[in-house]
Amino acid sequence: MNSRHLWGFALTLFIAASCASTPADDAYQWKPAGDRIMTEWASQVDPANVLPEYPRPQMERPDWQNLNGLWDYAVTAKDARPDGYDGKILVPFAIESALSGVGRTLTENDALWYSREFRLPKDWKGRRILLNFGAVDWKTEVYVDGKLAGEHVGGYDPFSFDITDLLSKGKTHNLTVKVLDQTDKWYQPCGKQIMDPHGIWYTPVSGIWQTVWLEPVGETYIKAFTTKPDVAGAKLGVEVEVENMQPGDVCRVQMFDGEFLAGEGHGYKDALWVTSPKLWSPENPFLYDIKVTILRKDQVVDEIRSYAAMREITVARDADGHKRMLLNGEPLFQYGPLDQGWWPDGLYTAPTDEALAFDIIKTKDFGYNMIRKHVKVEPARWYWHCDRLGMLVWQDMPSPKHGDNKWGNREYGVGTDSKITQEGKDNFYNEWSEIIKDFKFFPSIVVWVPFNEAWGQFDTDDVVKFTREQDPSRLVNYASGGSFVRCSGDILDLHNYPDPEMYLYDPDYINVLGEYGGIGLPLEGHLWQADKNWGYIQYKNGDDVLDAYEKYAEELIDLVRKGFAAAVYTQTTDVEGEVNGLMTYDRKVIKVDEERLAKINRTVIESM
Repeated sequence: MNSRHLWGFALTLFIAASCASTPADDAYQWKPAGDRIMTEWASQVDPANVLPEYPRPQMERPDWQNLNGLWDYAVTAKDARPDGYDGKILVPFAIESALSGVGRTLTENDALWYSREFRLPKDWKGRRILLNFGAVDWKTEVYVDGKLAGEHVGGYDPFSFDITDLLSKGKTHNLTVKVLDQTDKWYQPCGKQIMDPHGIWYTPVSGIWQTVWLEPVGETYIKAFTTKPDVAGAKLGVEVEVENMQPGDVCRVQMFDGEFLAGEGHGYKDALWVTSPKLWSPENPFLYDIKVTILRKDQVVDEIRSYAAMREITVARDADGHKRMLLNGEPLFQYGPLDQGWWPDGLYTAPTDEALAFDIIKTKDFGYNMIRKHVKVEPARWYWHCDRLGMLVWQDMPSPKHGDNKWGNREYGVGTDSKITQEGKDNFYNEWSEIIKDFKFFPSIVVWVPFNEAWGQFDTDDVVKFTREQDPSRLVNYASGGSFVRCSGDILDLHNYPDPEMYLYDPDYINVLGEYGGIGLPLEGHLWQADKNWGYIQYKNGDDVLDAYEKYAEELIDLVRKGFAAAVYTQTTDVEGEVNGLMTYDRKVIKVDEERLAKINRTVIESM
């Protein structure tokens, strides 16, 4: 018996061992791990109905099956094969999180295994079956009924496999997933994750952390759909990617304003002329409904529901010669918080969809018009919430590991490149291109940020050009607070704590303050840890915090007149040992007077 047969035999044994308890028993036994603080939404998590919302709002089909819930799991040596399981894990919460029910750290020497059974609805018979993953951190192998469905590398982008031909006879099928994750032990993008959490570095996240689901399609089906608005031309560019398109098939894209047909096109690449276009903005986040249909001899072969926005982000100089960002041709000061997107109970994964939307809603209530999504990528529904609520987004690339190069952030040309290997560079490009490809659909995203504070920074101009090739419709903030070089990027981004400062200005760039503030306020009963909590400065009550915030806002307004076109305040919530959030980590306390905060923020935005 060769090694391949041995592997198949071992996997079969693992599958058989993974079917011991009923879903009802599993749900009864599950409970969050550990004794850390949690959000109010943690108590609403139902193991039998976890994150039930359709996970891909930009391309929705009516038929689908959610595979979230309790799976069997095992942790082995990375080259070993499991001969049983260690218990139950609640998908899609990372193994390190409380809501996973496990709370165990996965090391670079481990492999994490998942297994569960599924059945297909009878009316799916004769259709192709797609298995979809929102995100898995980091290297994934997927097996269906003991056969390899495919592999994927990358912790932040969605991926799919057509598993139709792998399904064995019978009503019940097995899904097994193997995950390897080196976190900060190699040059994979990992953002704020670190094996030794401390300070600004947080608990690692491994394995499945977004929804897993099945959907049926025909032999010919829509794989991807993207839009590109042209506000001045009153048209919407659309691109449809179709699998197994046949001669004579017709691709129809319809754009609706309520019941009114606002535009229609036919073709995989087309431009829809938009009747009396309604523009999207933070004040009026209008979204058109989209229907994409593949027709064969006037019969519907496949159809998806989507949406689109008419909005453009451009650049122009003001009367004083400062470069400003324009939204739909009008200058707009972009102002918002640094948003880490971490949860005390789910780490990378919000416990419910209501929780996922909450931070955006509160950011809007606080008077901001922008969020900088910091070295993390969110599930698609987060961006949909930004789209529908009217929130601009600066999207960071999750950073590779930091610390092996010199950070030079106060003048040009003093920083050095990371010692990232060529393999690491290639992986960076692969993951960044997939992130841009999968998320450029969302109109809320207006800026791409490939590097932060020199973490893993390399070949800056090449990375900027690569970013622009993937998506020329958005601005590129080439090195937020990082090692500055004169390159083809759009934005020069300074970081300064705690107060605003313009220590470098370049008229050839849009000048922004990409991080400042970090005013700390620890609140007993809402802390991740008993000690070593910190902020750049700390106060003892919310009034003092807001007084300092207002003082900084007045300084910022003066710097807006001198050339700043945007600013980012640190930060939305406390995160683990950081207590410099406007809200506590558990989201149970807003630390400052919300009405006064919103008034200050609106004054800053209107100052340009």
